[in-house]
Amino acid sequence: MNILVIGATGAQGGSTARRLVGLGHAVSGFTRTGMGLPEGVKPAIGDLADASAVRAAFDGVTHASVLLPMVYEAPVVESYVRNIVAAATEAGVRRLVFNTGNRVPSGPTPVSAFETRRAAESVFAHSGVPTVVLRPPVYLDNLCAPWVAGPLVHAGVLAYPLPADVPVSWLSHGDLATATVAALTSPDLLSTTRLLALDLGGPDAVTGAELSAAFAAVLGRPVRYAAQDLGEFEAGLAHAFGPSTAEAIAGAYRWVAEKDRTLYGQNSAGLEDTLGVRLTRLHDWIASRPWKEIAR
Repeated sequence: MNILVIGATGAQGGSTARRLVGLGHAVSGFTRTGMGLPEGVKPAIGDLADASAVRAAFDGVTHASVLLPMVYEAPVVESYVRNIVAAATEAGVRRLVFNTGNRVPSGPTPVSAFETRRAAESVFAHSGVPTVVLRPPVYLDNLCAPWVAGPLVHAGVLAYPLPADVPVSWLSHGDLATATVAALTSPDLLSTTRLLALDLGGPDAVTGAELSAAFAAVLGRPVRYAAQDLGEFEAGLAHAFGPSTAEAIAGAYRWVAEKDRTLYGQNSAGLEDTLGVRLTRLHDWIASRPWKEIAR
């Protein structure tokens, strides 16, 4: 296999790229600068808006893992996806895995973080390229961010921008890589169809109170859950990523809180058998992290 990873410089795509390299696959990573790729990943330099650069990156590629950048302007996202599909079709890609970066509600919403990925999924579905769509919930690794880990370790407060009673089947980047590699390489996964869409999720779907209790059990001290104010959350994102991206991401959390509290709750029941993998239990993931060092 010759595998192209779009998004390999980020945490999600990087985890997948490292796993593929570790398994001995030839891996290239699409990047604007050639910088920040995991060790062993060959750079394919270009911009998703440049059709010729995308086509060059797909030259000789047999499989592709695609995670779009945090861009949520519909015309821009559509141009990215159509460039990818055209290049993958021309290269004769045998399988493409598209990570939506989020769950996608069953019906239309006004939230660009959902709708741009719904539209992208539709383009891939109608492309003729054999495609597996992976729709993850919320990532456990988000809890390692300083604004979460600091108060968690030093004050016993686990703050996250979801209501305390919303169940979430938290998924780690490591398990995302496990699922993505299986989706790319399992020989029989697309034996009877050219499109498979899967809602990813970890083995444990927990509320905020249950999540804080899991941390308390590992850390050996009381931990309480606090729903972070969404305006505060959006302001912090705007400082890091700009207001447009912040609005889209915060909008997804707001939608879940106000319209669909079940969206992130589906766990891995059946998923592990479909992909032939085993995913990490919540307690085990928490226990494997050096929280004092993370919170420094």
